[in-house]
Amino acid sequence: MPDSAKPRVALALGDPAGIGPEIALKAVKDRRVREICVPVLYGDRGALELHAKLCGLAAEIRPVASATEVATTQLPEGVIPLVDLEQFRNEPLRLGEIAAAHGRAATQAAAAGVRAAMAGEVAAVVACPMTELAIKQAGIEFDGYPSFVARCTGTPIEDAYLMLCFDDKRIVHTTLHVSVACAIGLITRERVERVITETDATLRKLGVAEPKIAVSGLNPHAGEHGMFGTEEIDIIAPAIAMARTRGIAVDGPFGADTMFHKSAYDAFIVMIHDQGHVAAKLLATNRTAGMTIGTPVLFASVAHGSALDIAGKNKASPQAVVEAMQRLARAAGRAPMTAAA
Repeated sequence: MPDSAKPRVALALGDPAGIGPEIALKAVKDRRVREICVPVLYGDRGALELHAKLCGLAAEIRPVASATEVATTQLPEGVIPLVDLEQFRNEPLRLGEIAAAHGRAATQAAAAGVRAAMAGEVAAVVACPMTELAIKQAGIEFDGYPSFVARCTGTPIEDAYLMLCFDDKRIVHTTLHVSVACAIGLITRERVERVITETDATLRKLGVAEPKIAVSGLNPHAGEHGMFGTEEIDIIAPAIAMARTRGIAVDGPFGADTMFHKSAYDAFIVMIHDQGHVAAKLLATNRTAGMTIGTPVLFASVAHGSALDIAGKNKASPQAVVEAMQRLARAAGRAPMTAAA
């Protein structure tokens, strides 16, 4: 497929002190990515070149003013376009360490990618892993990429959700980075109905013509008919029933410990963070993509951390980034998924 027919996808470098720049470089050099999209990196050129040198990755990096320049200029084969944010002109990059500058750099790169998507310069955005403590030290409000993207796009935070994607599995979270006590308070009929609606809409964007959705309960065994809690009876089941009246094929609530064995569903909705993340990380170690749904841009991140301990050592796998870019290219409606390299 010629580059002119491929979607442009922004790839933010994540925490430059971690493995983000390394896996970004490996991903854009991967045949599976090059065949389905035109990647444009966002971040600091010096950080990217440092990781390339330390990891022994050959990379010809070409700074560009914007992703639009990539569309109007035929870059030579193998040249990697980068929107250079020049983030470390006045302070050092300390590889493998936690620092406020690293947190600022990660969020600036992701925000720049989102702005490019809002402006129509790119079709989607993928972000490499960040370090939440570094972002906190920078004084930036951050409790996960879904709410971050919501703030960047002016979307109500309660309307943005995380969909974990790996293999043929998709897991959507009703609540995310909050305490369990807080999560229980956030689970309302309205919120459960909203997440069902957004999941159905996203599946259709991904090419699923007639989505089927399974919804978990909150309590053990989905409450066991009220013996272990009544949230399923009072909140979750009524939300499912309301979604059905609008033509959405959705079933549940099911016990979260058995739901993922059901093969007839295109997506599974869980109530709290660990119901989804434990399953994903057991079934797909370091190759899970996290898609933000409910916002006006296509955005995905990886479900693993920034791995500060192996930064610059050429030990990190780019598989989760490749997975994310494949899925977003498909969602953009212009490129098919390809076989593994």
